[in-house]
Amino acid sequence: MKVKFAKNYGFCFGVKRAIKIAEENQNSSTLGPLIHNPKEIERLNKNYNVLITNTLNDVNKDNSVIIRTHGIPKDDLKILKSKTTQIIDATCPFVKKLQQISEEMSKDGYDIVIFGDENHPEVKGVESYAENSIVILSVNELKTHKFRDKVAVVSQTTRKIEEFLKIVNYLIENYKEVRVFNTICNATLENQEAARVLSSEVDIMLVIGGKNSSNTKQLLDICKKNSESYLVEGSEDLNQEWFKSKEVCGVTAGASTPNWIIENIVEKIKQY
Repeated sequence: MKVKFAKNYGFCFGVKRAIKIAEENQNSSTLGPLIHNPKEIERLNKNYNVLITNTLNDVNKDNSVIIRTHGIPKDDLKILKSKTTQIIDATCPFVKKLQQISEEMSKDGYDIVIFGDENHPEVKGVESYAENSIVILSVNELKTHKFRDKVAVVSQTTRKIEEFLKIVNYLIENYKEVRVFNTICNATLENQEAARVLSSEVDIMLVIGGKNSSNTKQLLDICKKNSESYLVEGSEDLNQEWFKSKEVCGVTAGASTPNWIIENIVEKIKQY
């Protein structure tokens, strides 16, 4: 079995930064999972005693708390500051910029359209900084909604650019003033394009990453359009039957996937 890697894959800048912060702050806790990769969270817990705190009620003044890469809602940050002064902010700078844009545009009187998953922690955080906002996943959701004259549109950092452009085009066609902020992370765009190219050149495609990771699921959707594709978190998810009569396996990985997981999976594939 021959293995080919996507031109761009794996850890993005924001995740690398967050992991480094967690490793440098042993015996801390994160408010929710630091990143969307259970195996890497397990490694941080085992090697650095970085724990997960799921609710603000569990925080006290003696706790050192790391804010996750996805950020947290504005009110949660205020409560956290009232409970402890030991706060380490690992929010991805791209996510923080997205929060700032939403807040500034709201103050300037714009209705805010947020392209993303309303249940995703990043989007929940962004929404808390935006007044008169709506969260959508498709252009069809806009057709039943009426905005004022001024609209600003932003995107969750890990969405697909094609869907974002559909939303942008609809708003421009229907509203007098539209401010567009392409807040999709560069690493996301590069990983998606690399996955699109590679998946058209191989017999089977593996997307490695957390099953709760938005950007990993986006990669899987892209790959499925071109080849037989599977999402795996670890080598235990592999099925040898997938590789029968296949000659070339393509590999990409989500932005929260560390190299050690990728290496373990590739080693097992090569044994087939």
